[in-house]
Amino acid sequence: MKAIITDLDRTLLRTDKSISEYTCAVLKKCHDRGMLLMAATARPERAVLTYRSQVGFDALTTLNGARIILPSRVLENGIAPRSAEAILRRVVDIPDVALSMETGEGAFSNKPIPEWNVRAFEGFPALPTESTIYKILLSREGETIQPEVERALTPDTYMTMAEWKLIQIMGAAATKWNGIQAMLKAVGIHSREAVYFVDDYDDIESIKNCGMGVAVSNAIEEVLAIADSVAESNDMDGVARYIEENCL
Repeated sequence: MKAIITDLDRTLLRTDKSISEYTCAVLKKCHDRGMLLMAATARPERAVLTYRSQVGFDALTTLNGARIILPSRVLENGIAPRSAEAILRRVVDIPDVALSMETGEGAFSNKPIPEWNVRAFEGFPALPTESTIYKILLSREGETIQPEVERALTPDTYMTMAEWKLIQIMGAAATKWNGIQAMLKAVGIHSREAVYFVDDYDDIESIKNCGMGVAVSNAIEEVLAIADSVAESNDMDGVARYIEENCL
């Protein structure tokens, strides 16, 4: 394998959001042997910088493919403003909905989310900024709002679920697989020469298309069912242990 690609939360990162010294050491060995390291994550770029510094990722797919950081340029696949406004009009009145939006100027939300470093915005369904709209996020405690959100989608958008509760809406081109293809193309590596470590719904297309798809043991059942191999859990440094045993 010439490229190692990994999701972050619940895959490379432990539950406490840390990367162990052991994992960092294994990934450094990969770099030393000429393998490229890449991440594909739902996180925004600002929430990946610490890990990029620790690991030395050569490229990043962030926001599920809405923003792709390549060695020499950045690609963006945002939601069209007209579509974002249409969706917001349809979801803003869902009772008790927590609504936030990732944009080129940071995150805005109708409710406080301290861990996301969001700015309060009470003006939804109006757009909080004229910059790129990367992602709309919705959640509610208790009863699911998935049916209402599905009905709110426009033809050029789609939604996924994260950790069984957070709904993410992106533009149709903003997929992890599109991001992975762009990262690999930028460095001249074919997808069959890449191994991808995963855990969740938005990884399914990529795990099917990379040369080797590895699920951590704490992945959802749908991912475990189609993985080429299963590594130990994220809290047991499953990604690094698999790499050390099978790729080095």
